[in-house]
Amino acid sequence: MTTAVDLFHTVLGPSDAPPLLLVHGWGGDGREWSQHADALAAAGHHVIVPDLRGHGRSPVPDEDNTPVAMTDDLAALIGHLGTGPVVAVGHSMGGQVVNLLAVHHPDLVRSVVALDPAHGAHGAELLDIPRRLAAYQNNGARAAVELVEGAFAPTAPPGLRTAHIRTMLGTPDHVIAQAYAGMYTGPGAVGIRPHTEAHLRLRTCPALTVWTSREAADWERGTLREPGSRVEHWAATGHYLHEEHPVRTIEVIRQWAARPGIAALPPRDPAVRSGPSRLGHVE
Repeated sequence: MTTAVDLFHTVLGPSDAPPLLLVHGWGGDGREWSQHADALAAAGHHVIVPDLRGHGRSPVPDEDNTPVAMTDDLAALIGHLGTGPVVAVGHSMGGQVVNLLAVHHPDLVRSVVALDPAHGAHGAELLDIPRRLAAYQNNGARAAVELVEGAFAPTAPPGLRTAHIRTMLGTPDHVIAQAYAGMYTGPGAVGIRPHTEAHLRLRTCPALTVWTSREAADWERGTLREPGSRVEHWAATGHYLHEEHPVRTIEVIRQWAARPGIAALPPRDPAVRSGPSRLGHVE
């Protein structure tokens, strides 16, 4: 069994406010949520922004840098902070992680917002997984830069592509390979479409998913089971949609978190805590 690591994280906003968890993606870190965290905290939310294991300023294990292990780390963090249940927001691999969190730890998650999540792979993407995995195993972050370079719309803010290339290159090579395998080919991986569909059937909370692909949006609408869940398609934007369109993203999260049936759920008793005791956060 994987041991949870003590995640570096920041916390903004009133401690008694509705909690939001903002989770970055593969080869990223929590800094990509800075504008969103400031705005959502100012709007009256308690905003938690972690760096996932192997990423940013969090510890870098030699093994088990996978979405499943990252999920357990987040559960330990929420337990320690005593802030659940949370509205769990994730981008890309982070979208897969927050859905795993909702399935594996349903008492900790009020609802999910998944932005261009790393799941539902099929067709050409599915066929390319073995090649990509071999490249990441052999060349780590340097091989992943190609994917990042092509992930932005022409209208993306200046410097955004360069910032993500730098962050990707700063992520340890073995983390890049292990996280990719954990998304698509390893034990518990849910990134391939049939596995995604089976996994999403286990999710019991409302979910909002935003896709940059119309095909993926149409497919995921057919998987929805929980009342109030929905899928949106944002056209003409790159994969890092939350940073290409931060104001729109902030408003979508704010409105989703305020919906009846989501905002009304009671918080967990803050006296009930578990997990690591590190005070690696800012309040």
